Amino acid sequence: MRIIAGKYKGHVIHAPKAIPARPTTDRSKESLFNILLNKMDLEGIRVLDLFSGTGNMAYEFASRGAKEVIAVDQNATAVRFISDTFKKLGVEGRVVRANAMSYHKKVQESFDLIFADPPYALKGIAELPQAVLESQALEVGGWFIMEHGTQLKPGNEYLTEQRVYGQSAFSFYQKTPTFDQILES
Repeated sequence: MRIIAGKYKGHVIHAPKAIPARPTTDRSKESLFNILLNKMDLEGIRVLDLFSGTGNMAYEFASRGAKEVIAVDQNATAVRFISDTFKKLGVEGRVVRANAMSYHKKVQESFDLIFADPPYALKGIAELPQAVLESQALEVGGWFIMEHGTQLKPGNEYLTEQRVYGQSAFSFYQKTPTFDQILES
């Protein structure tokens, strides 16, 4: 696995085999970031990476100029590895050992982008987009992106597009303002 663009471009990451993760492929990652760059400026954004695993996506966001990156995973080996890799790269991100499925409910901060790559067979992932979009963790106008197996169809009113790459798909959701929020502005 390697960082494909930005400040840390070309840096190869050798994750321990003990981390139960399926890192996003370089091809899928490149496609994802091409789409994202057409939607938003990544420089200076705040990113929450749920189910971070090897930290693959967290490093990529940091490399592309995210102001803050928080990586969340429940696996102790993964958390230690991401923390060590952040230090080696000089990334000022944070790593949190927590249940990534519910972390968005507890976090006191809000983010411009939340990325989630849960295990494809994890129970309840079809409800994750709605739960994140309804939480205070995602800024109004912010993006939630979930990587998932192609058999899952996690749609709701915030879904803007879905892209398929082999057996994986990215679903893009944008948190739009409520009617009351529009009237207040």
